[in-house]
Amino acid sequence: MIWGFDMEVILAEHAGFCFGVKRAVEQVYEQVATGKPIYTYGPIIHNEEVVKDLEHKGVQVIEDEQALQAIGTGTVVIRSHGVSKRICEKIEMCGLECVDATCPFVKRIHRIVERESTAGKQIIIVGNAGHPEVEGIMGWSKTPTVVIGSAEEAEKFAYEAGKELCVVSQTTFNYNKFQDVVEILMKKGYNGSVVNTICNATEVRQTEAREIAARVDVMIVIGGNQSSNTRKLYEICMQECANTYFIQTLNDLHLDLPKSVRLVGITAGASTPNNIIEEVQNYVRVNF
Repeated sequence: MIWGFDMEVILAEHAGFCFGVKRAVEQVYEQVATGKPIYTYGPIIHNEEVVKDLEHKGVQVIEDEQALQAIGTGTVVIRSHGVSKRICEKIEMCGLECVDATCPFVKRIHRIVERESTAGKQIIIVGNAGHPEVEGIMGWSKTPTVVIGSAEEAEKFAYEAGKELCVVSQTTFNYNKFQDVVEILMKKGYNGSVVNTICNATEVRQTEAREIAARVDVMIVIGGNQSSNTRKLYEICMQECANTYFIQTLNDLHLDLPKSVRLVGITAGASTPNNIIEEVQNYVRVNF
């Protein structure tokens, strides 16, 4: 907690890189030091500043199988969000060195989905359709998968009676929304299992952000535009504080705070580097 002359700035204790993101970024920089051609399958994390820095160091981002096949030699680092089983096998078939930087919590979901789908269960993923993590999880299922992202979609979901389900979640999904979806599915009387695979760090971060936003006059959420967990932090904070701002870097911060503002809260997504958080925090403290 940092004190200004007239205003208090509350920085969330759990803002910034989570374990999985920190691990993935460190693995890429370690590979850069080898001097070999380095590629990441998809952006290593959802933060444009980090991806740009890696590009300046020669790391290339590939987005599909065609680009993967065009690589002659080098090392492919799998993004923190993970990829499908097919992509992992493709990297091996191409004879490329592979460094798996998938978040361990996401890898756990891959194992659950592969095991439960092998047993014949229908896989339900509670998350955002099209998100790289969700796409990767789908690619480990041996049975058809369904992605449900809201209570409304859960209400519309219908499945053959007598068949078993296995419900998992995107690691960064909103915990309360996950509970809402699960409750609706249970009321429908489906058989099966529910595994809460939301990362504990995500739950802690969301709870803390909600508590801070409820106390402050202005809330600032820092993270990449493509970051799912940052977007959810913003949605949570908006519910508690109407004056909530979503920014990527200090350059996006355009505040004209009235003198009546006494409390400003700051949190950041799991892919936001500490230097960006510190820059925003120091600017707010000095200039307001």
